[in-house]
Amino acid sequence: MLNARNCCLQLPGGEMDYIRFGSGARPLVMIPGVGDGLKTVRGTALPFAFLYRSLAKAFTVYVFSRRRQLVPGMTTRDMAEDLNLALDSLGLSACAVVGVSQGGMIAQWLALDHPDKVSKLVLVVTLSRPNDTMRDVIARWTDMAHRGDYRGIMLDTAERSYSEKRLRQTRLTYRLLGSVGKPKSFDRFLIQAASCAAHNAWGLLDRIQCPTLVIGGTEDKIVTGQASREIADRITGCQLHMYEGLGHGLYEEAPDFLRRVGDFCR
Repeated sequence: MLNARNCCLQLPGGEMDYIRFGSGARPLVMIPGVGDGLKTVRGTALPFAFLYRSLAKAFTVYVFSRRRQLVPGMTTRDMAEDLNLALDSLGLSACAVVGVSQGGMIAQWLALDHPDKVSKLVLVVTLSRPNDTMRDVIARWTDMAHRGDYRGIMLDTAERSYSEKRLRQTRLTYRLLGSVGKPKSFDRFLIQAASCAAHNAWGLLDRIQCPTLVIGGTEDKIVTGQASREIADRITGCQLHMYEGLGHGLYEEAPDFLRRVGDFCR
């Protein structure tokens, strides 16, 4: 029923994993965060489709990883160019685009440089320019990656993302599973983390013309809630929704998150 498929595109710079599910007439593109540098979406079509099944009737949903072979020094803007090539390859345009964390940084550039690809834009727990909180987090994760400390990255991400209520339920699981799925190399993660630290589209955001929804959490310990407000202030006519008491993992915790995104994108 979910029509879930694992797919791969051959781009000029290498292969790009993506998944698709749903049967709706409208295309909805989702761009995940920096965790994509540790594991792409390859092989996750069915569980992802099940989690996001509420979108499957109204939309055909595409979730794009960054390409497998990233080059040191690549920026979020470069990654948006890769995504644009992928959309061209699939014949997609005028998509609803939902970017989470680093995915939201890439989505900003896609909307700025290729506005024909974006009919509606949803920016979730992301930022438009570096701040001290994000710099500190990226520096910490980068140090862990250089040491091969996958478990440390997983635990630190969880501690910074979830409410205490959620952490009481998941902390033990993260500790037990902290070695499962460890990548052979942290190179992709390090490149993506560096691109987050260098991302700066703030001065151009007023050029985004498509309807935009910004979603943030008041307790975001990775990019800050202020970063979401800052984006909304720069985009004309932008809608802003802040989840009180939730942080970077609000898209997993807020019970109305998918309904809110789906309603806006429809």
